[in-house]
Amino acid sequence: MEQQASLWHLFLVFAKVGTFTIGGGYAMLPLIEEALVKRGWISDEDFQDLIVLAQSAPGLLAVNMAIFTGHKIRGLRGSIVSALGAVLPSLLIILLIAIFFTEFKENEYVRRFFQGVRPAAVALILVPAIRMARSGCKSWWTWLIAVASLLGVAFLKVSPIWIILVTISVAVAVSLIRQKKSV
Repeated sequence: MEQQASLWHLFLVFAKVGTFTIGGGYAMLPLIEEALVKRGWISDEDFQDLIVLAQSAPGLLAVNMAIFTGHKIRGLRGSIVSALGAVLPSLLIILLIAIFFTEFKENEYVRRFFQGVRPAAVALILVPAIRMARSGCKSWWTWLIAVASLLGVAFLKVSPIWIILVTISVAVAVSLIRQKKSV
């Protein structure tokens, strides 16, 4: 059962996620999921739906997730507060880096830190991708599309636009074939 969250709690959750996530929007997804589903603010199924919605909207995934999640939980005010929570820490960190970057960009410890963080960021990005594949790929052809899309974009440098157009075409064709069979 979903529980109500205060605006302040929404802000704090997304500020925490925005502060401690390295690797961008996809790396934030496990933290957002843990924070929102564990508290009972949204269900697992709603979370998966919000990911799909956030990915299909223009803009940054993390900000879209904050906006859509905040709206689902607390309406317009929830959207605004969640978005502010998600972007404010990054904005402040980027400002500090911009101010002091020349002083520490050649620092060996800073360089090693970023080298060490990269593998963790990759893992944080893979976790939601694997979860989405498990929940979204229900038949052999959806798995085929997922694997072909991955191979096409990652190794063959196919434009994601072509992947989306082909995927839509295949989905429509499969839907039409199923509809004809049921008639």
